Amino acid sequence: MGILKAISVGVIPVLFVIVLGYGLAKKVNVFECFVEGAAEGIKVTIRIIPPLVGLLAAIGMLRASGALDFLIGLLSPVTGFLGIPSEVMPLAMLRPVSGSGSLALVTDLVTRYGADSFVGRVASTMMGSTETTFYTLAVYFGSVGIKDARHTVKCALLADLAGMLASVWVWRLLGQFL
Repeated sequence: MGILKAISVGVIPVLFVIVLGYGLAKKVNVFECFVEGAAEGIKVTIRIIPPLVGLLAAIGMLRASGALDFLIGLLSPVTGFLGIPSEVMPLAMLRPVSGSGSLALVTDLVTRYGADSFVGRVASTMMGSTETTFYTLAVYFGSVGIKDARHTVKCALLADLAGMLASVWVWRLLGQFL
């Protein structure tokens, strides 16, 4: 067994023993703390379920209604000017909403165009440089009870846009050298 394999197999048990040992050395009731943490985790899960159900329902309606395709068609003059391939536009539209839907789109794009194609590289880079903004906000804000996201949504979507544009422009620049 190689050194990396040995480290990867042993790191979790070693961390477990270290945390347990530290807790016992500090005379902390480790099991009671674990049970309290698990109970708090269940409470958080219950608080985030309603926003997640609403988000998943909205995703389903958006995809089934054809609104996503309509919006992509509307934006095509702007995206064409910016050099964004039309093939990655469904990914750009879906990524802030759904991680699993985005992953399915990237898988389809890489299968169809190839991992080393411009579309495949842009899609892969876009997937790694953007976030599932609405899902993340629903989970984190829902878990702590924040009702008004205010400027967070705008800033997060602006960051997603920057990641999307950068993924296209970087591969346009790097494509000259490959």
